[in-house]
Amino acid sequence: MSPVNPVEPAPEPLETFVARARADVEEQLRLLLEPRRGAAAPPPRMLEALRYAVLGGGKRFRPILVIASGDACRQAPAGAGDEVTRRLLTAAAAIEMIHTFSLIHDDLPPLDDDDLRRGRATLHVRFDEATAVLAGDALLNLAYEALSRDVDAAAARLRAIGTVSRAVGLEGMISGQVLDLEGEGAPVDPERLRRTHALKTGALITACCEVGGILAGAPDRAQEGLREYGTHLGLAFQIVDDILDVEGSPEDLGKSPGKDARAMKATYPALFGVEESRRRAAVSVERACAAARDPLAGLRSVHLTALARGVLTRRG
Repeated sequence: MSPVNPVEPAPEPLETFVARARADVEEQLRLLLEPRRGAAAPPPRMLEALRYAVLGGGKRFRPILVIASGDACRQAPAGAGDEVTRRLLTAAAAIEMIHTFSLIHDDLPPLDDDDLRRGRATLHVRFDEATAVLAGDALLNLAYEALSRDVDAAAARLRAIGTVSRAVGLEGMISGQVLDLEGEGAPVDPERLRRTHALKTGALITACCEVGGILAGAPDRAQEGLREYGTHLGLAFQIVDDILDVEGSPEDLGKSPGKDARAMKATYPALFGVEESRRRAAVSVERACAAARDPLAGLRSVHLTALARGVLTRRG
């Protein structure tokens, strides 16, 4: 297939785009988690837990990435009421619910055993462990329900669901978490560390980019560009996360720093040191930007490259 070759409009400033996308995602999340009536109404305590976890802050980086990736391969500029915009927004909110599910379970005592998330008590501390387990399960299933609603775009929805399922399942996040746990206290192997990061964090970030392209109708070459962009971006994001665990503060991170060292986890700073880790993150970001700018992919790369470079300067 030929590249997208979109007509480039005057680019919207990144800050304006991010603020608008974040506000739209917040509204969509509220709609998806609003109280239901009748037989479909969940127990009030569970709904309270879901809203506490999802609506309690967060940078919304992953849903913003869905929207940016979809916008990058449109044939025409985005419109507030068009079908592609609506599909991207629903998918973005679904991805955020999946991400929150992963955080809830990651914070539980058998895994990272943390009591702080997004600057507040983690869900199992605020409620209890059983509620946290079930809330995570509920969010994962609510996300797939949201992704499957649009029967007018059934083929695209099915591809999106398959992409996300692989990213959070045995081909992605779950296996990454297992490798992460197995690596605690073990000798750090560079290739195993790269694979752990690619699965644990990178797979879902890559899926965000792919889903945006799928729902925007991107041709194959644009999809390849988005996939390569997401792969490099995901690795950079987790390397920076490793660095922030060493250098960050609870106020900036919204979670407890120093967990990796206490658990003797395999991380880039543990293997390469902070400065070399920072250099490797920068290399991954530049590779992501090169993929976004590849003329054969035909992507509108302005927001994608700016989002990637912003990973290097994030503080939380």
